[in-house]
Amino acid sequence: MFLSQLKTGGVVCRQGDAARLVPGFASTYELAKAAVAAKAPLAAIIERQGTGDAVDLAALAAAGKLDCPVRHPDPAHMYLTGTGLTHTGSASARDSMHTDTAGMSDSMKMFRMGIEGGKPKPGETGVQPEWFYKGTGVEAVAPGGDLVSPSFALDGGEEPELAGYYIIGEDGTPFRIGFSVANEFSDHVTEKINYLYLAHSKLRPAAFGPELMVGALPDHVEGTSRILRDGKTVWEKPFLSGEANMSHTIANLEYHHFKYALFRQPGDLHVHMFGTATLSCADGFVTKEGDIFEIEAPQFGLPLRNRLVRAAEQPVTVNML
Repeated sequence: MFLSQLKTGGVVCRQGDAARLVPGFASTYELAKAAVAAKAPLAAIIERQGTGDAVDLAALAAAGKLDCPVRHPDPAHMYLTGTGLTHTGSASARDSMHTDTAGMSDSMKMFRMGIEGGKPKPGETGVQPEWFYKGTGVEAVAPGGDLVSPSFALDGGEEPELAGYYIIGEDGTPFRIGFSVANEFSDHVTEKINYLYLAHSKLRPAAFGPELMVGALPDHVEGTSRILRDGKTVWEKPFLSGEANMSHTIANLEYHHFKYALFRQPGDLHVHMFGTATLSCADGFVTKEGDIFEIEAPQFGLPLRNRLVRAAEQPVTVNML
């Protein structure tokens, strides 16, 4: 089952080739809240609502009418976060940017920690991953929307990932809504200057959707990340995800995010990205304004497409009160 959110309000549920509106709900967030309150699966709540009008999901996406699969009505209560160095192969690109004089970068050390302790046995706690913050819901970009790189950025590059969506119940319990593809847009040139600039490099928008898959994450996910320029593909590479291709379990990554009470505040929405092993910058490719990023994983429905745009310079002045 897949869910999509309309920008004008409304939830679309797709099962197989049939896509229909879910009666009675203006947003996926409202639907998720209802499921938590009823202590029932999303599928049960949707079935209870009855059959809504049929829609052409691909046409809605082409017309730019689909939003991120889930949004919080107050962007300040929507957290965008993620983990890195979680996929087998993900350390090589990062290691090439941050090799130290001892011959092993902190990135490689962190990756090896994940290989050795990222998949704990039941009842045990695994090693914690690298963690980063991208911002609030202000930075969440809809399918087809522009990924705006700030004027001071040194680079604007794609990162094809899977993202998990979580709503926090009234008692502080996190509930996973589902998964979608994401573009964890970053500034890799800034990151390369010094690993301590990673936090700066991640403070960028990210794109999500168009469809959210409800249920367990497939163990093996295959997708393609490509960049189009003037209508032509100028860079393309496959990417893998799912626990079969990861050095951590999803449960371990979830635990190390939600172990912080800050992230278990009732009503908050979290979108957490699980990392990648495929980057165009690792191949020496340089993006340009106007490039179209396309991230496609057939198991997750429609592809995610977004255009790279560079923001105009915005001088900032701090005034004294």
